[in-house]
Parts: sequence; structure tokens; C-alpha cells
Amino acid sequence: MSRHKSYGKANKGGQKRNVLKRFERVEVLKKLGRWDSEKNKSVTGLPKTPPIE
Repeated sequence: MSRHKSYGKANKGGQKRNVLKRFERVEVLKKLGRWDSEKNKSVTGLPKTPPIE
């Protein structure tokens, strides 16, 4: 029996995502020098970040 094509491809996880997870955004902010772990305790309301290439 074959799978229906609405289930998508098996390698779907390998696609480029345009939305970062919170920990990824914090890493980008650290690289840009806009994250201070002493000052920034909350991970909600993070500023927008450029996408990872």
C-alpha cells in the first residue's frame, strides 16, 4: 500500500526554515552583541533577528 501524497516527502525536515526557535534567536543576538546575559533574563519579547544563512 502506498502513502498518500498529502503526507509530504520524507526529507521535509531538511528544508530551510524562515522562523527561528527562541534558543536560536538568543544565539544570533549573542553573535551580534545585542544580548547581555546579566541584563536579559527573560526570553519572551525578543527583538527581531536576521535569518540564519
